Amino acid sequence: MIVLEQLCKTYHLGGESVHALDHLDLQIAAGDYLSVMGPSGSGKSTLLNMLGLLDTPDSGHYRLEQQEMSALGEEQRAQIRNHKIGFVFQAYHLIDRLNARENIELPLILTGVPPRERRTRVDELLERLGLSRHAAHHPHQLSGGQRQRVAIARAVIRRPALLLADEPTGNLDSHSGAEVIGLLEELNGEGITLLVVTHDPAMGKRARRQLWMQDGQLISDTRNRDSGDPDANR
Repeated sequence: MIVLEQLCKTYHLGGESVHALDHLDLQIAAGDYLSVMGPSGSGKSTLLNMLGLLDTPDSGHYRLEQQEMSALGEEQRAQIRNHKIGFVFQAYHLIDRLNARENIELPLILTGVPPRERRTRVDELLERLGLSRHAAHHPHQLSGGQRQRVAIARAVIRRPALLLADEPTGNLDSHSGAEVIGLLEELNGEGITLLVVTHDPAMGKRARRQLWMQDGQLISDTRNRDSGDPDANR
């Protein structure tokens, strides 16, 4: 599904050059479940931004479903983000003036989905995520776990092929965090490719495949032994 070849990204900060991605190679199969770990400044968020088409590489190649991403214009990148990629962030990024239903529905409005279909799809997700009673609540009226579930619903309402989660449980207590990661894994089980950036080793170990980054490079790529993959822990 995803092929990265010799991907490089350098930021120039205060007269210094920071190699956020340093000739990184990576392949991800459709439906896989990966965690990305490593110290602060290792390139985790830059990798996420590249995969999500929120940033562009200085050099190298990124192919998503066999289409080269690196040379696309912003309008083309936006179209692919809107239809193929979902994002879940630690800080939720919900729109305060919109209630839960409206936040979830927004991507469908932006992509021109007819009102009747929008209502049906939003109602289904609200029910599935246990949010039906909170549909009219605004973000400040919801708990952290509820806000993150709204954010997840908004991310998957367009049925993306790829879901990118950046510290999705970082602002949650252990119970709410477990519910959120369980929901993400359930969605992965239905075929969505899931990549989670985390500082939590316990969460990282839940993924079928664990990547470890340092200084912009991928220094470890292992699979759980019970994943059924013959290349586990290569």
